[in-house]
Amino acid sequence: MDLTTPYLGLTLSNPLVASAGPLSQTLDGIRSLAEGGVGAVVMFSLFEEQLRRQAARDSRLIDAHTHSFAEALDYLPDPAGGAPHLAQSYLTLVERAAREIDIPVIASLNGADMGGWVSFGRDLQDAGAAALELNIYFVPGDLTTSGSRVIAQHLEIVTAVTEAVGIPVAVKMSPYFSAVGDVALRLVDAGADGLVLFNRFLQPDVDVETLEASTAWALSVPDEGRLPRTWIAALRRHTTASLAATTGVADGTDVVKNLLVGADVVMSTSALIRHGAGYARTMLDELEAYLERKDFADLDALRGLLAVPPEVEGNAWQRSSYVAAMERAKAIYGTLEGSTSGAWTSESPA
Repeated sequence: MDLTTPYLGLTLSNPLVASAGPLSQTLDGIRSLAEGGVGAVVMFSLFEEQLRRQAARDSRLIDAHTHSFAEALDYLPDPAGGAPHLAQSYLTLVERAAREIDIPVIASLNGADMGGWVSFGRDLQDAGAAALELNIYFVPGDLTTSGSRVIAQHLEIVTAVTEAVGIPVAVKMSPYFSAVGDVALRLVDAGADGLVLFNRFLQPDVDVETLEASTAWALSVPDEGRLPRTWIAALRRHTTASLAATTGVADGTDVVKNLLVGADVVMSTSALIRHGAGYARTMLDELEAYLERKDFADLDALRGLLAVPPEVEGNAWQRSSYVAAMERAKAIYGTLEGSTSGAWTSESPA
């Protein structure tokens, strides 16, 4: 079955994309993902802080006359395979992957302010990146920072980068805006060609024995995919921008779920870490088997089938869906004095 999929103006062989993560840190890793069957690879993220530290170190070397020429060379790219300049190392990996891998390679930048995104975005374009994913990880730890300032900062970054580069730009956004849909559409208006829903913010746990906060990162689980699907379903009929679902994609069934609500592509890393890069083919086989079992002629017949219809009033739809879910919970669990009078029906919310 033909699984060809458009994403960010690119043509992918299928809708499964390896999201940014540890598997794409090397050329061999990217090659294994491509051979495993994914339609595109998002490279591991280069962090704004890494670029700043590298720039500061280079500046100190230039200004410090006590350093010898030989010492300064230690910080420059080493053609013999030594430890290269961080930014140059990333660019070299992009260049080699774009040349040697036969699927689109999408570069990824992670940051929170303007930093060096613009100039480095141009460098990534010149290195051969098929597209650029902006992972704007901005948690306003300053409690006086307003929501409007957070949104404005996102829009400033997107506008600056998209005006500077000629390749498609996707924005990996947060689910924690008070009006997610409005922010999503404003990011598109600012120049984003696509949206990746959603970023996973660090949520520290507490170790009651050591009395310390734990910041260990955990792989995603399927239930985390519900939130991205909610907003993809809401956005699908209101934008022509590409929509990518990420988080909680564990198997082929999760791929199907995200396509049904309107995702153009479905991204996964946790499943590929757990099972290996070749697991991508298993997920795609499960997708194809589902399409055949349900008699879908192609992906277009499936994609967006469960998206919110454009004529539905969004606020009422969200509220009625919530009320219906609560009524069903009452019927199933009997938490309100054992009453089952509010049984949920299969009627679609008005």
